Amino acid sequence: MSAGPVIVLGAGGHAKVVIELLRASGHEVFGVLDADPTPRTVVDAPVIGDDSRLESLKAEGVTHAFIAIGDNGLRLRLGRKAQRAGLELVNAVSPFARVSPSARLGVGIAIMAGAVINAESDIRDLAIINTGAVIDHDGLICEAAHVAPGCALAGDVTVGQRAFLGVGSSVIPGRHIGEDAVVGAGACVVHDIPASALAMGVPARVTGRV
Repeated sequence: MSAGPVIVLGAGGHAKVVIELLRASGHEVFGVLDADPTPRTVVDAPVIGDDSRLESLKAEGVTHAFIAIGDNGLRLRLGRKAQRAGLELVNAVSPFARVSPSARLGVGIAIMAGAVINAESDIRDLAIINTGAVIDHDGLICEAAHVAPGCALAGDVTVGQRAFLGVGSSVIPGRHIGEDAVVGAGACVVHDIPASALAMGVPARVTGRV
C-alpha cells in the first residue's frame, strides 16, 4: 500500500519505468517535476512544475518523492534537496525483481524487472539496479551508483558512490569500482577500477578519466 502521494522528479525514459513501478507497488503518483516544466504527461502522470515546487508540495500534502533521473550526481543532489524539503524518499521495486530477505536497502532506490539481489548485499540510497542486473552475495552498491541493464556482479563486489557500470558489464568476485568511475558496456572487470576512471574492454582496462 502507498505510504502517501509521491512526486516524481524527472520526465525522461527512466521516469516512465519508475512511475509504472511505483503504481505497481500501490503508490499514488501525484505528478512529475522536471527542469522543463512545460505541461505534458509522462505515462499519464502530469508535469506540474520544476523542483522549486518541492516545499510548496509538502504544504499541499505530498509526503514522498522519488528521483527518477539517470545522471548520478544530479540524482543524489535532488534526493537530498527533497529530504531537506521534508519529503521521504520511497523505493521503486519491480514485483518481478528478486531481493534477498537479508539484503539491506536504503531509500530512493530503483530495482527494475528481472534484477536479482542476493544474500547480505547492501544497496544504498538513490542507487539504480537496472533491468536484469545481478548483484551476488555481499555486494555493496554505494549512494547514487547505477548498475545498468544486464550487468553481472559476482560476490563481494563494491561499486562506489555515483559510479556507473554500462550495459552488460561484468565484475569478478571481490573487485572494487571507485567512486565516479565509468565501466563501459560489455566490459569485464578483473582488477579494481580507481575513482573517476573510464574503463573499457575485456578484460577492462583504464583508458581515461571522467
